[in-house]
Amino acid sequence: MIAPFRFEIEAECPVTGARAGRLETPHGVIETPVFMPVGTQGSVKGVSQRQLAEELDVRILLANTYHLYLRPGHETVARLGGLHRFMSWPRAILTDSGGYQVFSLSHLRKVSDEGVLFRSHIDGASHLFTPESTVDVQWALGSDIMMALDECLAYPATHEAARKSVERTVRWARAAMSHYRRRVGEASAPGLLFPIVQGSMYADLRAECADRLVELEADGYAIGGLSVGEPRPLSLEMVEVTVPRLPRQAPRYVMGVGLPEELAEYVARGVDMMDCVLPTRNARNGCLFTAAGRLIIKQARYRDDPAPVDGTCACSTCRTYSRAYLRHLFLAGEMLYSSLATVHNIFRYLDIMRQIRQAIVLGTFPRYLEHVRSLPVLER
Repeated sequence: MIAPFRFEIEAECPVTGARAGRLETPHGVIETPVFMPVGTQGSVKGVSQRQLAEELDVRILLANTYHLYLRPGHETVARLGGLHRFMSWPRAILTDSGGYQVFSLSHLRKVSDEGVLFRSHIDGASHLFTPESTVDVQWALGSDIMMALDECLAYPATHEAARKSVERTVRWARAAMSHYRRRVGEASAPGLLFPIVQGSMYADLRAECADRLVELEADGYAIGGLSVGEPRPLSLEMVEVTVPRLPRQAPRYVMGVGLPEELAEYVARGVDMMDCVLPTRNARNGCLFTAAGRLIIKQARYRDDPAPVDGTCACSTCRTYSRAYLRHLFLAGEMLYSSLATVHNIFRYLDIMRQIRQAIVLGTFPRYLEHVRSLPVLER
């Protein structure tokens, strides 16, 4: 890894392969396994950077290259001192390649070996993402961790389509890594570059893609193309196939997962980093994650309920406000509801990750995992 980056595995479960690690970055130390809240446009919806850092102790956020490229523009962000200064965030930032967003715009883009030609969802203007240009955009943003451009397929996909996607993803990753290393030779890099393993839901293609990307000797690797409509057991199967083929001493990042009860499952398969919009999006839509299951705040049963959302939770929302009050805010359409609910859901995710890490360090992770698997998934 380029200085001042360093990744160290501090403890490892001999039964499952779950790891507790430490990733040092220019913007602080990240203890892994880690869940990264999603700040798509340089903001985690409904929560201030001060709350994220001081109350929730978030060490790393995810921001979206596609959205920041279109608005306000990476060049604008660079002129204003980079994304950390622009959004007043002192800790680490990971940016995705923008590939997932571009490929979700199926009616607005055209894919070629050169890259992806797409029309902005904002004003219809045409833009081209190439493996090299997405590195340049993320470099301008000043990301601590950047992602190589990849091709993400919807589910289901044919084996032939997935094979072509793997070929293109590997070709683009090679081009991105070559461009990145040329730039590193000319100037100090703001961050690391991770290639992304694709292959849809085909074990042979996942294995092939991982093996070919490992040849790039990158500082870390991501597993993409999950949470695109496939059954959850299939997601876990693809991770099981991929992780053993990735370098042990490099961070492993699974993109776009998962539900609270799934976090330990991914960690058990050797994953170090995860992100997902579920805690923030579900909060805004009235779904709160608790130790006893999902709580749907609009339900009439909470109209006169003086209890906190979760009596076992130490977040400021649970320490201060009742279910009845949150239900009132939600039904009244008050903006405060989204802020309070989002703080709670992010806290819940981070608390789960703290429990997982502690179990790995103490050598009790298999027992912890067995306990999680025994819990019913409740809708309340």
